[in-house]
Amino acid sequence: MAEIRRSVLDEAWGRIPHTRETQADQGSFTQARIERVITLIVGSGSLVLGAQALAAALGSPDEAADWHVPLVVAVFVPLAAMILACLLGRFTRVFAGIFAVVFVVVLAVWPWATAGGPAPAPTQDPWVFFLVNVATVASIVAFPIGLQVAWTVATPVLYGVVRLLQAGDDADFVVPVALDASFALILGSVLLTLGWMYRSVAANVDQARAAAVSSYASAAATAATESERVAVAALMHDSVLGALLAAERASTPRERTLAVSMAREALTRLANAEKDALEGSDEPVPASRLADDIEAAARELGVQLSVIRQLDDDTPRVPGRVARALVLAALQAVANAVQHADAQGLTVQVTGSASPGGVVLRVRDTGPGFDVTSVAPDRLGIRGSIHARLAAVGGRSDIDSHAGGTTVTLEWESGDRW
Repeated sequence: MAEIRRSVLDEAWGRIPHTRETQADQGSFTQARIERVITLIVGSGSLVLGAQALAAALGSPDEAADWHVPLVVAVFVPLAAMILACLLGRFTRVFAGIFAVVFVVVLAVWPWATAGGPAPAPTQDPWVFFLVNVATVASIVAFPIGLQVAWTVATPVLYGVVRLLQAGDDADFVVPVALDASFALILGSVLLTLGWMYRSVAANVDQARAAAVSSYASAAATAATESERVAVAALMHDSVLGALLAAERASTPRERTLAVSMAREALTRLANAEKDALEGSDEPVPASRLADDIEAAARELGVQLSVIRQLDDDTPRVPGRVARALVLAALQAVANAVQHADAQGLTVQVTGSASPGGVVLRVRDTGPGFDVTSVAPDRLGIRGSIHARLAAVGGRSDIDSHAGGTTVTLEWESGDRW
């Protein structure tokens, strides 16, 4: 059972497309997609804001002469590496984390770096302001949720503090700096919320997806196990138990011939059981092929039959697996009629079903009949070789027996399962 579950689960996952990032982890398909989208958006947005910040830094530096070049290099080199990593989808967390940390360090030294520089203006933002939210989204890419929240709050607040320290006692800076810090904080919070929301949705989708595949695997494994149980039960009854019972009850030359034929078939089917010899191709076959196969198989059992064919152009072709189930179930009904009714009035009929798109097989005899409800649960001839076999391929079977004879009806419609 465990082997069947693993095989079906692998097959189920194999039917779902996987990216290079998710081949080793079946449960992160959607999360990998969302992460890639986030990194592309972060890389594109950081490129625009980085270009704006670089133009501002080169145009009118706020730092002292000794600080300008080191700070520009310290900020824009990691930023360029992060943008490239985001666009290529490689090492994004590493370079995003480096930039997020470096930018906070640059903000921390900003008051000392601008101490000997030009006097700031309240209405003119320094170039580091354009990168405050870039540091926020870098933390969203690189850090877990706790550090993301810390960076989203701390970076705008730190910017406001160092900006006021740069301005000294000038009260004209309070309102503009407060507005800038508030704007950066609100925008960063929105970006953080969107990132968290999309990641949560992706995780839930992957979880539901994994649960659905697991449920499918469980159901398919159960169906495979039941199908295997039905096949084994039918094989044991049709081939082994049937041959033994026929040999035990044989009292006439005809019955002995039938028992020998059934024993020969049993040995052949048991020898080929592991090779799935009875499965064969599932290529659809004409309904008339069912009659031919029944006649040929009945002759091997020592029973001469001429199957009545009532087929027309509307009768559909039957899938190979269904055809085999119908033929084997019909042969079981024939064998029952030979054993229990001495083949009295035995006829087999193949017709198109009353509703278009189906085929019906009827096996009749005029023997003494039997009480269908009184058949013991451990008898597999009807339950395993007829009812269960037809149910396994989406067909239906019915047995009507009375004192005047028995009729076994096997029906399959093309819309049932195929």
